[in-house]
Amino acid sequence: MKGWPSARGVLALFIAALGAQEPSPLPLTWENIFLENRGAYDAAISPNGRWVAVTATGARGRGIYLIPANPEGSPEATFWVAGSSPRWSPDSGRIVFLHANDLWIAEVGSQRPQRITSDSEDERAPAFAPDGKTIAFYSSRSGYQDIWLVEAIPAGSPRRLTREAMAEDDPRFAPAWSPDGRHIAFVSNKSHYWDDDIWVVEVNTGETRQLSHGLMATSTPVWSPDGRKLAVLGTSKNEFWYEDLSYIYVLDAVAGTERPLKMQIYATDWLMNHRPFWSGDGTQIYFLYQQRGEFDLWAVPSAGGVATRITNMGGAVRSFDATPAGDAFVVVRSTPTRGAEVDYISSRGGLSRQLSRFSRPWTNVREPAEISYRSYDGLYIQGFLYLPSDFSPEQTYPALVNVHGGGTNSYLNGLNLIEQHLAAKGYIVLAINYRGGSGFGREFQELSINDWANGQALDAAAAADFLRSLPYCNGKVGIYGYSYGGIMTMAAITRAPEKFDAAVSMAGIYDFGDAYRTADRLGRVFIRAGHGGSPEERPEIYAISNSLARIARIRSPLLIMHGEADVRAPFRQFRLAIELLRQHGKVFESKSYPDEPHGFRNPQNSIDMYQRLEAFFAQHLKASR
Repeated sequence: MKGWPSARGVLALFIAALGAQEPSPLPLTWENIFLENRGAYDAAISPNGRWVAVTATGARGRGIYLIPANPEGSPEATFWVAGSSPRWSPDSGRIVFLHANDLWIAEVGSQRPQRITSDSEDERAPAFAPDGKTIAFYSSRSGYQDIWLVEAIPAGSPRRLTREAMAEDDPRFAPAWSPDGRHIAFVSNKSHYWDDDIWVVEVNTGETRQLSHGLMATSTPVWSPDGRKLAVLGTSKNEFWYEDLSYIYVLDAVAGTERPLKMQIYATDWLMNHRPFWSGDGTQIYFLYQQRGEFDLWAVPSAGGVATRITNMGGAVRSFDATPAGDAFVVVRSTPTRGAEVDYISSRGGLSRQLSRFSRPWTNVREPAEISYRSYDGLYIQGFLYLPSDFSPEQTYPALVNVHGGGTNSYLNGLNLIEQHLAAKGYIVLAINYRGGSGFGREFQELSINDWANGQALDAAAAADFLRSLPYCNGKVGIYGYSYGGIMTMAAITRAPEKFDAAVSMAGIYDFGDAYRTADRLGRVFIRAGHGGSPEERPEIYAISNSLARIARIRSPLLIMHGEADVRAPFRQFRLAIELLRQHGKVFESKSYPDEPHGFRNPQNSIDMYQRLEAFFAQHLKASR
């Protein structure tokens, strides 16, 4: 192509020679964890497979870095532009990305991006049309999550394409262009508030039609190379919403039919972040699957059949992308001792290849031991056991049970610096994958249907018993968790109050019936699915999961913390819990954080939260009585 920069020219433009000296390890402090933790966040491989655009925090700060997919030697990732969410043009010559809440375009070989939108409205999930002339993106400027179109070059005024496509507070999915550029597939709850269906909109006319009716989508749909079919992750509306153990559905865009692929395993969307990809000839579908806390890449015939595993990499994956030909993949992956980096995988198989070097090594970080322990009903529960960095079997230590967030998700065997830090501070830490989570088969995930926060809490209580049985435990055990981990913490100390000597609950829901009325849409979908209906329809099931009704049973000191702008686990849950804790004369401390949503935005508040957690456990588990 005329004007195309050579690989050597781009490298000469971008790459300054850096010393090969290995960076010194960072001390494990809360400040370093939340302020200095470098790594990749998401990666997009160019359609021609030559380049990878990565949102990361590196030596030049946070922004988009450019990495050659097949480097000569080991060049460093080079800072490209400030921004995030890069998506490639079809000719691989530029990206569209987000910066300062607007859309921008940057050419390969240039660090002078061009602004496409300039307004006070929100833009997200941009995607180039197949001809590279138009960009589709989502915005809530209409009062809903709708798809808008804007010309790429020269930029014009955005044009609204869909009408009331998705609830305003549900920004999970991205627009999917058909290969001929005539249609865009999208996920919508237009037909019913509680449903996530696949719809198709005609770009020229804005005419929409509902394509799926029986599935609940958990990923953005992806078109087949011939434009006749779509693949999407999801579950049947007739089943429980098995988030993270999904089927791969194939939809016929012409006939309007849908079918789950028959295979022996499931696919993992991981909080609606991962999607499937087609091979270039349409015969294979590639997807990620998480088992026992670790991810690998799999392939299955697009007609269904035996799925086979491509990689044996393990670790935790936060981003996944593929070329249109399906011949190369990039994942952003961390391991128990390595931060989030970009790994390259060929469809031929073989070893994955690490492309980036963003992360820093840490002091006192060691791989945890994967163990299992017997729970209250005889089932064995997986756990990851972190031991103090100065561990000696001749000494005794206080112990902590970590309960992960997500509920139907899992604790992943990646770089978990919070558990590593607490272990370095002299605690035995056991992070457990309680029942109801993904990665252990459908039957295990079904154990918590109509029993949320109940049997799961008893799994945590059994973890406390296991820890006390260890000869190097001093007999004192605490529990902590964030989000669904906060739910689990309160559930455990109200259902097995004698098991824990201290507890820290963060950003939890303690009365699902009350939260059902005040949470955002995704939170309400999760609650409704988990309980089989509304509180009016299923009062007996909501009674099982209600921890506020059991607060009188609490024996252990409790630290409870919450963001005041949280709508996923509504802040009202914190206020209700505080009121009842006071009424019952319980020993507790509390802290709330103004303007913080469910995922904290100000790292100083995260630092404060975990400093308080550490001090609270030191007071109640380390201090002699």
